[in-house]
Amino acid sequence: MAQACRNARGRAPEDVRNVMVKALNQTPCLNGCILPASAVRVLNTLESAGLEAWVVGGWVRDALRGTSGHDVDICCSGTWQENEHVLAEAGIAVVESGIKFGGITAVMVGERIEVTTYRLDGFYSDGRHPESVRFTRDVSEDLARRDFTVNAMAWHPVRGLLDLYGGEEDLERGVIRAVGEPRRRFEEDALRMLRAVRFACRLNFSIEPATAQALATCASLLDAVARERVGVELTGILATGRAGDALVQSPEVMCAAIPELAACRGFDQHSPYHAYDVYEHTARVLAAASSFARNESSQGEQTDAVVPSLTLMWAALLHDVGKPATYTQDAQGRGHFYGHPEVSATMARHIMKRLAISSDIAQPACSLIRWHDHPMRNTRADLLHGMHLFAGEALGARRLTDELFDLKRADTLGKDPSCFSYVDEIEAMRAHTHALFDEGAAYSTKTLALTGRDLIAAGVEPGPRVGELLDRALNACMNGVVANSTADLLAYLELA
Repeated sequence: MAQACRNARGRAPEDVRNVMVKALNQTPCLNGCILPASAVRVLNTLESAGLEAWVVGGWVRDALRGTSGHDVDICCSGTWQENEHVLAEAGIAVVESGIKFGGITAVMVGERIEVTTYRLDGFYSDGRHPESVRFTRDVSEDLARRDFTVNAMAWHPVRGLLDLYGGEEDLERGVIRAVGEPRRRFEEDALRMLRAVRFACRLNFSIEPATAQALATCASLLDAVARERVGVELTGILATGRAGDALVQSPEVMCAAIPELAACRGFDQHSPYHAYDVYEHTARVLAAASSFARNESSQGEQTDAVVPSLTLMWAALLHDVGKPATYTQDAQGRGHFYGHPEVSATMARHIMKRLAISSDIAQPACSLIRWHDHPMRNTRADLLHGMHLFAGEALGARRLTDELFDLKRADTLGKDPSCFSYVDEIEAMRAHTHALFDEGAAYSTKTLALTGRDLIAAGVEPGPRVGELLDRALNACMNGVVANSTADLLAYLELA
């Protein structure tokens, strides 16, 4: 294979090129994963013009693992102008998407194939972007600048796999390893530290010791990275369902990404209900909250591809972030955190705003945090009032009430084992709540069998009193004082 790679560098001889083009007209596949027809056409077009091109990055990595869900990226020996000309001549639409770094995008029938010129990066002065790039005709130089060995492989249907840094072996061993000197990789681009954590979580890999040490040493460099980019990577970590592992294995990086978490590390709760400090408790809550998404299917197959609710994941990550600020200790030395849900929700709102997390995620996550410690009993009235907490949320009361029970259950499983019996009560309340939703029980003014129009028709003057009466009727209905029917509610309000 190495000889084939050497023969193909630069402009291949005519006979070799013909063999390659013929092979590309077959159905190329790697480890049983078929290269999409659009990528085959782009590769074929570039190679037919005498250029050298390889499939690189995520598609190669995932194909070697037996999956092929990643977009296809191609790197090529031609300049972006040459690549654009060749593709355009073949009738392939091109978008000049990243020409500063040698990148264009081939667009075919809605599919987008990124095509980038082999390049070397110059000096990184801002810890994120190279000040300059130098284009090269040697694919090995391009692979040398990449972040991790599992992402630094190239593949060609004829030339085979080009793996200069042991990426295939690291995939087999389940290891994330930096290409070359880890510290240099992270000093070049500090965001790579969060990418290392995300890849480790997504693939369920460990981080190679030298790379892990560099993560701890260089974590403070994240301060120079735009907060919205940090937010994107953190969301990606949470989406894997293994963010609890990230907290435990890479605490320096996670605390650099969210500095408020640092105060939770080693913070002893001095409580018989808690066997762990606030930080480890949080990690365990994240792991428990993710468990449903990673449960085995009815056929016994792992369902790691299921993305857990990001609303729930952000709530689990930040649900106790306010505990250190609210800690008090009584005369017996027992710790208390009065008001920590409200403080945590306020802090979470500021943190997620700073990280540019979508309000569609942040707002309901903060509501879950606000109410995660709200006492509830398995009674009709209590559960209806619990459902009412989320009546105005855009995601819907049913979903968020379910996620509140998920968070409560996870919070319980992150405590001392003596608390675990509460899980059965939580699940009983969940089942009862589902029944209340199914029967159409009133938990909001919208689900009440009485409207403002009914009140006005009964002689109530339009204005604030209408809302006050609706709230009074709803409260009585949820408490079981009156049935949810128009006539009964009007009679209860004694409007005559």
